[in-house]
Amino acid sequence: MRTVLSAAAVAVALALTACGAPAAEESATPEPAAPTSADAAAKDSFPVEVKHALGTTTIESEPVRVATWGWGSTEAAIALGVFPVAVAEQSWTVGEGNLLPWVEAAYDEAGAEKPVVLTDADGGATFPYEEVIAADPDLILAPYSGLTQEQYDTLTEIAPTVAYPGAPWTTTWQDTISISAQALGRTAAGEEVLADIDGTLAGMKEAHPEFEGRTVAGVWDADGFVYVYTAADPRVGILEEVGLKVAPSVSELDTSDGGFFYELSYEQLDKLDADIVISYHDTEDEAKAFMEKPALQAIPAVKAGRVAQVTDPVTVSSVSPPTALTFDWEGGLPTLIEKIAAVAAK
Repeated sequence: MRTVLSAAAVAVALALTACGAPAAEESATPEPAAPTSADAAAKDSFPVEVKHALGTTTIESEPVRVATWGWGSTEAAIALGVFPVAVAEQSWTVGEGNLLPWVEAAYDEAGAEKPVVLTDADGGATFPYEEVIAADPDLILAPYSGLTQEQYDTLTEIAPTVAYPGAPWTTTWQDTISISAQALGRTAAGEEVLADIDGTLAGMKEAHPEFEGRTVAGVWDADGFVYVYTAADPRVGILEEVGLKVAPSVSELDTSDGGFFYELSYEQLDKLDADIVISYHDTEDEAKAFMEKPALQAIPAVKAGRVAQVTDPVTVSSVSPPTALTFDWEGGLPTLIEKIAAVAAK
């Protein structure tokens, strides 16, 4: 499933550095990870109640066998000191059965047993319930996902399940972390993680005062139309944290009814007015073709060469949107910020 449109894609745009990360070990029920330094942080008392778009979830005791689904919750849990025993497959990014590079590195560094990788071949349209049952979780975290009500209701029969607070695939990176922290009983640790990220973003903003007031639009070419990411999508929303603004034309043309993307026909591309366009691509060849395609010259920023490009599934994924483990991942957001800065200087 293509990050661009789907959950995992969610970000159409997911990404890393090692497209061929080693496959996760095939243990049906890995043991929970050994305690980390984050475990020393103050913990909340249980039971914990989490309200979300699909219901209210009560977590009676501190979870020790966590499963994650969708995007970002795996990284959030790890940053909070909890290593999930089962995680959603990111097949578009790293292939079937593999872990995202930053996730795998975190398990290796902690000496934690690798998680079961839950099959997700079609962007969440179906759910691997039997695999989840085999992993024996006591909490299922999916705050940034596309869970349906039916899927949620079924999952709650397996373990307490936490879904998204608003629309599918639009949860902010802040809420993904804070909701995960609440469900895990680690709100103090969550505040620390968010404070660290805020510091990283503040440093980027301070380093680039030229971003202030400049407008951006994020797109993915699909031949005949482009996908435009709305302000509700964290991959472009995050850029407002460093001084940029989502272009007004993005909302003026929006037909998504609150979604994270919409389709814009080639006939309307001249209306997509932004100082800078950020384009996402599977390959370098696609990125080059994007800049040379005659139809796309109708986008003012493309015609002027004001385009910052993100290429290859791993890199796309690392910024679509960034997660608790990728804000400072080399090649990801830091590199994108420098590309945007180069374009802003034109």
